[in-house]
Amino acid sequence: MTNSDVTQILGALERGEAHASDHLLPLVYEELRKLAAAKMSHEKVEHTLQPTALVHEAYMRLVGGGGSWENRGHFFAAAAEAMRRILIEEARRRASLKRGGNHTIVALQEDLLWKSKDENESLLALDEALTRLEKADPDSYKLVMLRYFSGLTVDEAAQSLGISSRTAKRYWSFARAWLQREIERQ
Repeated sequence: MTNSDVTQILGALERGEAHASDHLLPLVYEELRKLAAAKMSHEKVEHTLQPTALVHEAYMRLVGGGGSWENRGHFFAAAAEAMRRILIEEARRRASLKRGGNHTIVALQEDLLWKSKDENESLLALDEALTRLEKADPDSYKLVMLRYFSGLTVDEAAQSLGISSRTAKRYWSFARAWLQREIERQ
């Protein structure tokens, strides 16, 4: 697969050529699968969502939503974002079930409350911090999405964003410190 193959098919998809999505999936599937496996490696072993299901759900959201992408890098960044949102939705669903779902909330004595955050709450805190970072510094947000959720190196992310590696490193340092501060505030 070359970057131009994928970019050409993405252009055909944007023009509404029906056959384009049939040609796109075989070209990007393995890379999306690796991306999903990398994301799922941070999840609990008993997680109900599997990498294959994550790929399929993300692909359906991307291609079914009629999105448009500038190039291969933009497509994979969008795929990473779709996967992140799917995992966040799943974490919210699990957290909701843990808190009783649609059942009535009954106040507990403070000493009975669980003090530490669990994995779902940490993921939700990260999502909220990322949402704030997107508004505060969109460039750093895009870099985090490519680095953390797509698994790109600083140089690969810089190339995808069309910025220098030095600028990407500066954005990365800023974003890491900013996110840590925001998560600690919660």
